[in-house]
Amino acid sequence: MKNQGFLYAILFSGLFLLNGCVKEDDLVQSDPNVKTTESFWENDNDALLGINATYGSLLTDGTYMRSTPLLLDLKGDDSRSQSPWGAMFNVGRFNSSIADAAIYGWAFETYYQGIYRANQVLENVPNIEMEDEALKERILGQAYFLRALYLFHAVKLFKNVPLPTNTDIYHEQKSMEEGWAQIMDDLNKAAEMLPVSYDDVSGRDAGEVGRATRGAALAYLGKAQLFNQEFEAAKGNFKKVIDLGIYSLVPNYKDNFTSENENNSESIFEIQFSRDAGGVDLGWGGAPQSAWGKTSARAITYAPRGFGWTDVQPTQTLFEEFMKEKTINDETDPRLNVTIAWNDPDGYSLYGQDFATFYAANPSDLNALFVNKYQNSYGDRENEFDWRSGINERIMRYADVLLMYAETLNETGDTDGAYTYVQMVRDRVNLPDLREIKPNMTKQEMFEQIAHERFLELALEGHRFDDIRRWGWLDTRLDWLVERDPEFETYSDGREYFPIPQTEVDNNPGTVQNPGY
Repeated sequence: MKNQGFLYAILFSGLFLLNGCVKEDDLVQSDPNVKTTESFWENDNDALLGINATYGSLLTDGTYMRSTPLLLDLKGDDSRSQSPWGAMFNVGRFNSSIADAAIYGWAFETYYQGIYRANQVLENVPNIEMEDEALKERILGQAYFLRALYLFHAVKLFKNVPLPTNTDIYHEQKSMEEGWAQIMDDLNKAAEMLPVSYDDVSGRDAGEVGRATRGAALAYLGKAQLFNQEFEAAKGNFKKVIDLGIYSLVPNYKDNFTSENENNSESIFEIQFSRDAGGVDLGWGGAPQSAWGKTSARAITYAPRGFGWTDVQPTQTLFEEFMKEKTINDETDPRLNVTIAWNDPDGYSLYGQDFATFYAANPSDLNALFVNKYQNSYGDRENEFDWRSGINERIMRYADVLLMYAETLNETGDTDGAYTYVQMVRDRVNLPDLREIKPNMTKQEMFEQIAHERFLELALEGHRFDDIRRWGWLDTRLDWLVERDPEFETYSDGREYFPIPQTEVDNNPGTVQNPGY
């Protein structure tokens, strides 16, 4: 979290000879060919470049190129890992090592890179005399949103972390409660400053998709409040998202996970990847390089055997849960085959190959379950071995908001009202009407139903372990979780969070390691 100014030291030996001495200040001067922090923030274009760089931290290995989905998915009971890489294998077994900060340490570093960039925008853009004041407001709103989003991940994954609100070098470790308070404060500000859509603005950002909106800020604000059991407040913010009237579930569930249907009506916020932008190298992290592309390595990491590395696989529990209920036409839930690649008796095609034929010589793979969600398995790609997927990561979907709103209705005494919003998600995949098959559910019964719906609708999208933790199941249902996913056998208190990377403990005075490590 250090200020990286661009200063170039020049020694004027001629001046030394003429004047006999040189003051120390004369030896450090700005290179006129390189922008410094002091010279950069001058106009509208600089402000836009600054906020765009803040989004850029979402695209590298520590965040959504690869590491963050792994950290969010692997601890849930919907996924498992047999990766030969110990740092990845151990995530789902709650056994990440302080001695090896691979994956989790990269995430921590990149979150704070994004926070630092957001803080640069928030410190410098207010001082720019911009021609378009509305544009300035939107840029600042995006900076508040992105700072909150990076902190949202840092607090969820690492618990007690620094909460930088300026570009100073050192920031003391704060409590989780203080972290959530900062996140919610930033999101409240963002919600007030951001537009509902960029289609309705005038300015240099007009019509640009992928930027943070009021709906995204409100949805994450509600989710942060849900993590803190502030059900009444969360309910109000989810209702505001619904009342914006611009979001709807896409008819085909699959359209949320392909490159052909990005930024659709269901997407509230998504990470923008593209095979056509930038260079061809992956953004592994650190200082940006000109050859970096804007692609994701999620697909190859999760891909079925023979098409990628198969470091993540669905659990048998997830598969069986999909099989519990038929559609009104007595068919299997269509989300199953979008989520899981398997030896479907009715046939299953992936990457142009018939599943049963491709794995015929290997009985273990023939009977295995593989991830299909976010794979390029529907198009003309033969496999994922070039590492470069352009599929956007939809990190906040309207379906999630509908189910969270139903949860808050149930928690605040309106169990009957919760039926409506749960059923909206079920109707998309043609499941029976809950009011008919499960009328008059109690609050607890509705909670269990919502938990089931979230498990299936949002499987392998980084939500399940968040739900397990915020519902207190690590305390109340640990044996049940072990039955569903044996990786929970190695859970111990405190291991729901990752360790603070040792470099942070060493370099930031006063930092205390998380309990359990």
